[in-house]
Amino acid sequence: MAPQKSDENLMHCIYVSAATREFTPAELDELLSVARSNNEKLGVTGMLLYDKGSFFQILEGAPESVEPLYEKIGADARHSKIAKLISEPIETRSFADWSMGHAAVSLKQLSEIEGMNDFFQAEKCFTELDDGRAKKLLQSFKEGRWRSRIE
Repeated sequence: MAPQKSDENLMHCIYVSAATREFTPAELDELLSVARSNNEKLGVTGMLLYDKGSFFQILEGAPESVEPLYEKIGADARHSKIAKLISEPIETRSFADWSMGHAAVSLKQLSEIEGMNDFFQAEKCFTELDDGRAKKLLQSFKEGRWRSRIE
């Protein structure tokens, strides 16, 4: 999917949620497959991190696509403790190449991000992130951290 021009109406929505039960690798693959197909139809791009029943997700696109998608995810019985951390306009997409990128990174690798080490070394999960730490995590991906691992 080609990135949208900067003069188009774009936003990103960054949220966290807890799975109602831990996903197996096969179940996570299935979730990603469905999300990628749906997002492509909507013109939504983004990235998902998952660790031990906890999600961190970034959705990018037109507000009329992103907002209803976030609401749909919030109504999904597989999610609980859903919390929108950031919802704001953006000039360009950070994940324009992925309808839903997924990076398999460990808590140890996440704790290597400057300003995040105390959080992840304490084995906190994504649902405990605040908006400042969410922005640090987003920035680390924008700077290229783990991009080669994103599927």
